Amino acid sequence: MTSAYVLLEDGTRFDGDACGAPGPVTGEVVFNTAMSGYQEAMSDPSYAGQLITFTYPHIGNYGVSERAMESDRVHARAAIMRAAVNREDAPGAERPWLDWLADCGVPAITGVDTRALVRHIRDAGAMRGGVFPADMEEARARELIEAEPSMDGLDLAREVTPPAMTEHGSGDGPRIAAIDTGIKSSIVANLVSRGARLELHPCTTGPEELLARDVDAYFLANGPGDPAALGYVVDTVRELVGRKPVFGICLGHQLLCRAVGLDTFKLPFGHRGANHPVKDLTTGRIAITAQNHGFAVIGPDGEHTIAGDEPVRWETDFGAAELTHLNLYDRTVEGLVLRDVTGATVQYHPEAGPGPHDSLYLFDRFLEQIAAHA
Repeated sequence: MTSAYVLLEDGTRFDGDACGAPGPVTGEVVFNTAMSGYQEAMSDPSYAGQLITFTYPHIGNYGVSERAMESDRVHARAAIMRAAVNREDAPGAERPWLDWLADCGVPAITGVDTRALVRHIRDAGAMRGGVFPADMEEARARELIEAEPSMDGLDLAREVTPPAMTEHGSGDGPRIAAIDTGIKSSIVANLVSRGARLELHPCTTGPEELLARDVDAYFLANGPGDPAALGYVVDTVRELVGRKPVFGICLGHQLLCRAVGLDTFKLPFGHRGANHPVKDLTTGRIAITAQNHGFAVIGPDGEHTIAGDEPVRWETDFGAAELTHLNLYDRTVEGLVLRDVTGATVQYHPEAGPGPHDSLYLFDRFLEQIAAHA
């Protein structure tokens, strides 16, 4: 291994050893607290434009495999680790982790004091940065970081959306049109396994084309970037709400919330991991959830956090709406339901690829709502 370093835009530096493909690479430096699922994270389109710092020290213990891919390629720009492992010892492993990163052209660094790095991000916020070879002068690295656009106002959905509509599933189950802003493979698998026929449409598809498909429901997917930059998708969603059932997760949650009049804001360091407790305000139940997002929804009264544990209800252009879920780490909004038309969202990832399975029932509920609306 050769020496390398992580440099943040505020000048903070962390040294380590280069692994994976050669650098340099820049982007937003974030962290993920999950103890497994490193391949799923790297191939999740929601990580487009970001360098993932893994808080769990050993990354790569069980290798990689085709079945663990959440899309057709790696979207994260780099992996930052404390103690990378290049093994393929697990029964389902097909490649060692670091060999796979190198083959995919993804830079990585190990030997980093990731605990110190994460604590710094928690204090100072997620920020631009990069992974650089040791022989690159910091002055040049700073220039590359400064040239990297901020995540605020950045439309990354156009970079990960498919060029044309694709269809998944067969049979006579409900037809669902998804606006593909970066959908994960495990979401597709969860819907198809329940008998749904899923159409994945480019995020630039207009409402006229979607309505002409005459499907049974609409799905708003996860994805990267700033929801405030996706006004064209929000305009489309506004034309769909009330026509057929609509369900959104992660970025889709934010887009539906914006469509009914709420705003969004950038979290200091985001929610990325597999152990986030979320309270359902209508039932009082708490689920442990998988999350990956850097933005959150502002409440109807302009509050970034919700003080009480009662559902928050207000009127929208589509009738009554209600905030239904709350993140118990920081009390940010985690879900919404429309009471006069069929529509709902959650901020987290119910497919949990990987992660806890507490929220898989949400896919069943969505299909039940489609059947009831037919």
